Amino acid sequence: MSTRDHDPSLQQALQQADLAMRDGAYVARIIPLLGRLMKLYFRSEVRGVDAIPAEGGALIVSNHSGGLMPMDVPILAAAFVDEFGPDRPLYVLAHDLLFTGAAGPVMRRCGFMPATRDNAAAILDSGAVTILFPGGDHDVFRPSSAKNTIDFAGRTGYVRTALRSGVPIVPVVSIGGHEDQLHLWRGEIIAKLLRLDSLLRTKYFPISFGFPFGLTAAFPPNLPLPTKIVTEVLEPVDVVAEFGEDPDVAAVDVEIRRRMQATLDELAHERRFPVIG
Repeated sequence: MSTRDHDPSLQQALQQADLAMRDGAYVARIIPLLGRLMKLYFRSEVRGVDAIPAEGGALIVSNHSGGLMPMDVPILAAAFVDEFGPDRPLYVLAHDLLFTGAAGPVMRRCGFMPATRDNAAAILDSGAVTILFPGGDHDVFRPSSAKNTIDFAGRTGYVRTALRSGVPIVPVVSIGGHEDQLHLWRGEIIAKLLRLDSLLRTKYFPISFGFPFGLTAAFPPNLPLPTKIVTEVLEPVDVVAEFGEDPDVAAVDVEIRRRMQATLDELAHERRFPVIG
C-alpha cells in the first residue's frame, strides 16, 4: 500500500487539495457554453432542478446513460449552474480513467474527483453538492434492451454515504441518452480475458453499433446521435426522517430505485419515438 493508504492525515490533506482545485471562474466560462451545446445538439431539458436544496450538502444520485460518451453530467451541471450560480460548489465522482494524462487537471478544475467513499464524505462534509452514479460502468454500458431500467448493480453504498454525512439524497432520472447508438453487450467475458479489471478497473468491454464506425468493440467510440435527453430531479429524500434513526440500508435503496423507476416509466410513456423524443 502507498503512504496515502497508511496516513489518514495525508489522505485528508490530499482530499482538501482536490476540493480546492475546483475553479469557479473556470466553471463560469466553460459550463454555460457546454450547456448551450447540450441544448442545441441534444435538445436537453432539465425539470425540477429547484428541488435540489438551496444550501448545504446534498448527494445527487442518477442513472447513467450513453456508453463511452455519457452526457448526464454536462446537462445536469449546466442546469445546476443556471439555478445556483458557478460559485456554489458542485463535484462529480468519476472513474479514475478521467484523471489520466492531460485531462486530469481539466477535470479537477471542473470539480471532478475520483469516485471513493472518502472523497464523497470530504465533499459532503464541506457543505458542497456531489453527483454520484451508483450503477457506474455497469449502468452506463447496459444493453439498449434495458435502456429504461434503473440498475445500480446491487450497490447501496450511496445510502451509507448520505447517512454518514447527514445529507439528503436527491434522485435524478434521465431518459434519451442511451439512444445515442445501439448498445449491444457489456462485454464482460472479453474484459475478463483481457484482465481489464486489474488494468483499468473495469469489468466491461462494451460492444455497440453506431455512426460512423458501425460495429465497435470499445474503441473507436461512435459519435452520439442527436437524441433528445430529458432529465428530471425528484424531491430530496431525508433518510432519517423517512426511515428512522437506524434505517435498513437495503430497504432505503429499494424505495429510492422504486421512485426513480416510476419516474423513468412516466418519461418513457411521454416519449413518442426513439432519438426524436
